[in-house]
Amino acid sequence: MLRKIGDKTREKVTHLAANDGIPLTVATQPAAEGRAQGSPKEQQQHENMLRSPVGLRILHGDFGPPETSGQTVTSEDFDRALWVRTKQNGIHQTWAPRWTMFSRGNVKEKARLLSFHDAPSPPSEESSQLAHRVQSRTALSKSWAVDLYAGIGYFVFSYAKLGLRVLCWELNPWSVEGLQRGARANGWAVRIIQGQDLARPTRDLVSEEDRIVVFLENNAQAARRLQELRHGIDLPVRHVNCGLLPRSDDSWEAARAILGGGAEDGWLHLHENVGANDIERRRNEIQELFEGWDARDGRDRAAKVEKVELVKTFAPDVWHCVFDIYNYNV
Repeated sequence: MLRKIGDKTREKVTHLAANDGIPLTVATQPAAEGRAQGSPKEQQQHENMLRSPVGLRILHGDFGPPETSGQTVTSEDFDRALWVRTKQNGIHQTWAPRWTMFSRGNVKEKARLLSFHDAPSPPSEESSQLAHRVQSRTALSKSWAVDLYAGIGYFVFSYAKLGLRVLCWELNPWSVEGLQRGARANGWAVRIIQGQDLARPTRDLVSEEDRIVVFLENNAQAARRLQELRHGIDLPVRHVNCGLLPRSDDSWEAARAILGGGAEDGWLHLHENVGANDIERRRNEIQELFEGWDARDGRDRAAKVEKVELVKTFAPDVWHCVFDIYNYNV
């Protein structure tokens, strides 16, 4: 098998593993090689908040220790792990397979973000309805994007390549390390806010010169931090990405607040797994939800579900959808 894979890739195969889907829940007490102790009925389950690839099966090669040296992940743990790298759309991404997931199927959505503000070619009826999206790289360089589920930088790097500065939230320290390594491979500087620094005033942590800033904390703090930042620096936010599957609706109202009510138009990108026959119904539900929030707040802003992007099939008759919500002044 290794020889056949090597013949196809024209490179020597040094590591091989098989991975299951990322489970929504995991056993509370892990054992060696990521397997839980006891029978399924005896195991207590909790939400897999970090989206850890607990189903990874090592077939060949050293992927690093199956456990960290302590409760807190250290730089020594990072050094002992296997790190791999790929390149999609001209962008490097890095991750540790034992500790973080990688979704190659998101390549289409990454590419879509890269061309989001380009003038369409050739022109079409749909593109004429999206003409307000066209922006120069110079204009984008003065704006920010926010990714509430940054991971290893899946969509963060698309925004960075567009010239946007990016604020990120991520809970998994392994993902943050992968994001930092990937950003460096692309030539971008990253500032990571973690530990005791999280208690400092947000305006002391972010400057207008920062390109990518990652908060290693729950994104429930994001709206508050953006509000604090807006008291200290000019912070026009053009994009807010909510990329959690199977659904990200817990973060939508916060994402709307993060986008703000300034003079700039902006977009929310809301990810969700939706049944093939339910996509239009879900689109209408989301439209009504945002209209209700706008009516409640009484501000001179409106929201429109202007596009539903079908990224990939997640299961039979289930699509990974991205709902683009256009927010604009009225």
